[in-house]
Amino acid sequence: MAERSFAREVEDLKLGEGDLFRGEGILAITKALLQSGVAYVGGYQGSPISHLMDVLADANDILDELDVVFQSSASEATAGAMLSASVMYPLRGAVAWKSTVGTNVASDALSNLASGGVKGGAMVIVGEDYGEGSSIMQERTHAFAMKSQMWLLDPRPEQSCMVNLIEKGFELSEASNTPVMLQVRVRSCHMTGEFQAKDNKRPDFTLRDALNAPKRDLDRIVLPPAAYEHEQEKIQKRWPAGVDFIKQSKLNEVFGPTGTKKTGKTGLIVVGGMYNSTIRALQFLGLCDAYGNSQLPIYVMNVAYPTIPEEVDAFCEGLDAVLVVEEGQPEYIEQAINTRIARTKRATSVHGKDYLPIGGDYTAAVITDGITRFLGDHEAERLGNRAPVPDPVPILTNPVVEKLKEVVPPRPPGLCTGCPERPIFAAMKLVFEELGEHHVSADIGCHLFSILPPFNIGATTMGYGLGAASASAFNVPGAKRSISIMGDGGFWHNGLTSGIGHAVFNKHDGVFVIVDNYYSSATGGQDILSSRAFNKRRQTNNSITDAVKGVGANWVRQIDHTYDVNQMRDVLMEALTTDAEGPKIIVASSECMLNKQRRVKPQIAKAVKDGKRMIKEKFGVDEDVCTGDHACIRLSGCPSLSVKELDDPLRDDPVASIDSTCVACGNCGEVADAAVLCPSFFRAEVTHNPNGWDRFRDRVAGSVISYLQNRREARAVSFEG
Repeated sequence: MAERSFAREVEDLKLGEGDLFRGEGILAITKALLQSGVAYVGGYQGSPISHLMDVLADANDILDELDVVFQSSASEATAGAMLSASVMYPLRGAVAWKSTVGTNVASDALSNLASGGVKGGAMVIVGEDYGEGSSIMQERTHAFAMKSQMWLLDPRPEQSCMVNLIEKGFELSEASNTPVMLQVRVRSCHMTGEFQAKDNKRPDFTLRDALNAPKRDLDRIVLPPAAYEHEQEKIQKRWPAGVDFIKQSKLNEVFGPTGTKKTGKTGLIVVGGMYNSTIRALQFLGLCDAYGNSQLPIYVMNVAYPTIPEEVDAFCEGLDAVLVVEEGQPEYIEQAINTRIARTKRATSVHGKDYLPIGGDYTAAVITDGITRFLGDHEAERLGNRAPVPDPVPILTNPVVEKLKEVVPPRPPGLCTGCPERPIFAAMKLVFEELGEHHVSADIGCHLFSILPPFNIGATTMGYGLGAASASAFNVPGAKRSISIMGDGGFWHNGLTSGIGHAVFNKHDGVFVIVDNYYSSATGGQDILSSRAFNKRRQTNNSITDAVKGVGANWVRQIDHTYDVNQMRDVLMEALTTDAEGPKIIVASSECMLNKQRRVKPQIAKAVKDGKRMIKEKFGVDEDVCTGDHACIRLSGCPSLSVKELDDPLRDDPVASIDSTCVACGNCGEVADAAVLCPSFFRAEVTHNPNGWDRFRDRVAGSVISYLQNRREARAVSFEG
């Protein structure tokens, strides 16, 4: 089950001509696809477009009514290859994924798609995950667009602009026979706004039509000599057609004083996604009002690639200097603008990374600083308009915050409370205490948090599903065995062939741990092939164990309760010491606790409300028994496990404590038992809507406990005078 249901929101996708659509950016994107007459949609989840995939899944009934096929793709490469339907047929199709990692995976398909070109409109919606909040390496989608000559749209973060760019993007793709990429950032996906809706459009040409009348054109297939001709076709036909369409459709925008109304010597060239932050910076400088009316001319490149030479010429006319605001590096747009200015021998000077940071997030504060220094050098009189607003100094540079950083310990991200992956790494730590450290190759997913305290396990991570493959060099007979880790999502995405199949073929004498938590948990809890839940539109419950045996693995162990730390430790120990040849594969299965709580909590709450007898479990620590050793915390790291100061003057060290967020997974107690720590952990049961027997037992237990407490107190030695 996905982390969020859009069952209610998708009803708004039925709105028609003249209706006002209100909602999040991802819903607006979906509505734009339906208004554009797409025939098929696919993709692979990943921030910041995971919810887009969830919306499409929840809108299946609406898609069916429009004869639109939706596929939850096995990987980004699968999604990219899906666009081949638009090569031979006038079919409009769109796929989505997280960039740049997803674009890396899909690059082979995209290169072939861009080489042969498309007949129907083909669009790739990429979640541009760049900056400090990113979970991936710092790269930009722009390079892929340039490499394969795919037009890159970067819409201004405003819903009507985004919707228009999607609709026009399909037309641009068809006019130039070129696939189009549209990138959206986190803010664009989750901002709330409104736009005038149109009627949803059934595709003029459907997949059924294509299947009933198959076509093939050798000139579109990437084989010599056609492949050599494609390059010339891109330059001589597709590029001019794309540029003409962009100009005629006015996809790029100009704000502020333009033409003869220009009152100054400077201007800004801003990539679409940076527009809102730039406007905020101009407000700080008193050069723009709250409605976006700028005193500086701004050229907004909603089409980040290609650059439109005539539009650049027109904007720079009469300006002494322009500042290019593009986040990330290299400075592709700045280079393109400089090239155009140099070729036309225009006097306008082009600036960008000389005033703005080469890398990192372009927040309003960062852009404010860059524009201030740019205007100070080129049109200082503009700064006299600065409004009396607070200087947007980053909070982390505040002296008070600097002091706090000295005393407040860092809080690294970690696994959720009750996560079934936590005991796997606790068991691994226990094994390392006996056998010594082993090389561990990590993988993308929740389990990657094992590289941080308290586990500190994992040396490398090379890509989703590549945990096993990244240990392939460590196949050394007689040496310590390497350990590699991958999740169930990564396993089905890439790991079965590139990792397990590779290891079987090469008789890799290593240990491979496949963490099976029933979902693609790190991307939001979407179902995958091995999900245990029933899914009426997908084939689930496919065994990972059967899959690895199917490619030839012989030493396979299935663990269906990872919280049993003793069992996890014993199986890991066996895998690292057995004389068996070939890969040793451990499939460690337990349901993702976060998803389990999403599913179970509403059920329990309803049952309690309906008066049904329900028992909730909680774990606790006996303060009188706890020694304050804290080894349980060092081997668990559960967010619900903390420390507590005692009032007892004879006990200086704080004891372990479990807070109210505990989900009774039992991991802390299991770890304590496996590590032979202490018996201070206890389990308590809270009975809701107790029956008569429950009340009787409670009265008897209370009486016995009261008797024993009074007896103990009477026998206690008193030192009172």
